[in-house]
Amino acid sequence: METFVPHYRRIEQALRIRIAGMRAGEQLPSDAEMCVEFGVSRMTARQAMQRLAEEGLVERVPGRGSFVAQPPEHRRADRLLSFSREMERQGRVPSSRILAREIRPASAAAAARLGLSEGDPIVVLVRLRLADGRPMAVESAILDRRVAAVVTSADLEQGSLHEALAAAGHLLRRGTATITADAANREDARLLEIRPGEPLLVERRVIVDAHGRPIEATESRYAADRYALDVSFDVERPTPTASGTRDASRVAGSGEQGRP
Repeated sequence: METFVPHYRRIEQALRIRIAGMRAGEQLPSDAEMCVEFGVSRMTARQAMQRLAEEGLVERVPGRGSFVAQPPEHRRADRLLSFSREMERQGRVPSSRILAREIRPASAAAAARLGLSEGDPIVVLVRLRLADGRPMAVESAILDRRVAAVVTSADLEQGSLHEALAAAGHLLRRGTATITADAANREDARLLEIRPGEPLLVERRVIVDAHGRPIEATESRYAADRYALDVSFDVERPTPTASGTRDASRVAGSGEQGRP
């Protein structure tokens, strides 16, 4: 049974492909123009464009329109952008070298990450990710068997895995990730063209689909001198301690509150 893809997601995907071939500052269609082009309501068109703006792909200027945003030097840690799209935003040519692509029984650890039973079939995809021909990361992904047909047939050397999944109706909705540091082992060093022991930035993530089911678990091992993550955060307001509250009460009850 074919999975329903919301109209705004189809528009969003079409715009991603279009933006990949445009330069920063170029103007995108207005909401009204997208309504005509895609045959949708203004609210649907606006929703698609707003999602791209939240990812930093689009800059919306009140009274002027929507423009292709200037690509950032680093990736925001709170947004997952496919490696292919991320490199294209930086003006670089992405590609991959497939090191492994097969179906195998899930180990206990792999099964736990995907919410499966040990021994269930999973898809294993290992790629060396490159930008302008330079090795950037070793990426090892395990995926639910539901997407086996996509992973085993798609062009994943020049194309994007996430775009192939979306085109087949498998919508990736949200994920969690852990970012750590590690030292390059001999295999990392050989593939990334660095020395063993050099620092790596390691990202481990799990992505779920629109139904909340884990569909992909990936470990990406980046050469630390070639990649970085930008983090934005809120500052937590300090909570008064019990001793601080008692001290404030003592001052208030001592008659000193009138002093400057």
